[in-house]
Amino acid sequence: MSFTDLLAFKKSFSLAMNIFEISKSFPKEEKYSLTDQIRRSSRSVSANISEAYRKRRYPKHFISKLTDADAENSETYTWLLFCSECKYINKNILEILSKESLEIGKIINYMINNPSKFGSV
Repeated sequence: MSFTDLLAFKKSFSLAMNIFEISKSFPKEEKYSLTDQIRRSSRSVSANISEAYRKRRYPKHFISKLTDADAENSETYTWLLFCSECKYINKNILEILSKESLEIGKIINYMINNPSKFGSV
């Protein structure tokens, strides 16, 4: 199995791509602040999941990278709140993306609490 087969990876990658598409419409003055930050944090979720999977032989490393993924997911949610408050996305989009982020967080936390189910010794 590859890290790309993990549900957490698939869902986080999808969310990052949705955010990328939506953020294309953000104002130019946000390019180096909000746009850059939300793209980076959303992409980091998937990147940290892939790193965690590669380190799954070492439970502490596996869990550490997953907690990094969870933290990046929380940061992404915070940026979504800013996007909504700044009126760059509407409440409906916020609700959809927030639900995805919440689901990703639950999956990551399941992985953190059950490392042996993912090949961690």
